[in-house]
Amino acid sequence: MRVAIGADHAGFPLKQQLTEFLTSQGHTVFDLGTHDSDSVDYPDYTVAVAVAVTDGRADRGIMICGSGVGASVAANKVKGIRASIAHDTYSARQAVQHDDLNVLCLGSRVIGPSLAEELVKTFLDARLIRKNSYLRRLAKIKTLDDQR
Repeated sequence: MRVAIGADHAGFPLKQQLTEFLTSQGHTVFDLGTHDSDSVDYPDYTVAVAVAVTDGRADRGIMICGSGVGASVAANKVKGIRASIAHDTYSARQAVQHDDLNVLCLGSRVIGPSLAEELVKTFLDARLIRKNSYLRRLAKIKTLDDQR
């Protein structure tokens, strides 16, 4: 799978580890920064990840900031993005299966590296369940996107 990954300064160390993990799992990784721990603004990197997903360069995106909250808020401002924080495997899987999540947001100050790897694997392995109720709800979300 083609995965865009980004982080702010708080998420930089975890991004580095996840980039190595994703590569070892056979994924193609687009590292969209930041590339050091100097202070930066998470929306800049979040938008880069989101746009890589919406323009088709990446199948899914992963964004890491301190809590995951800011990245989730910013990513969801990009038309076509369905982003969420997931700090447990149930949410990481269910968000894709029911809501077609395409950007996973992680909080580097909330979870550790082993859990982060498990969440990323769960997120990337999950697939949308094409059940009528889920598809109906996704169509309503697309309508909200189209109203922007």
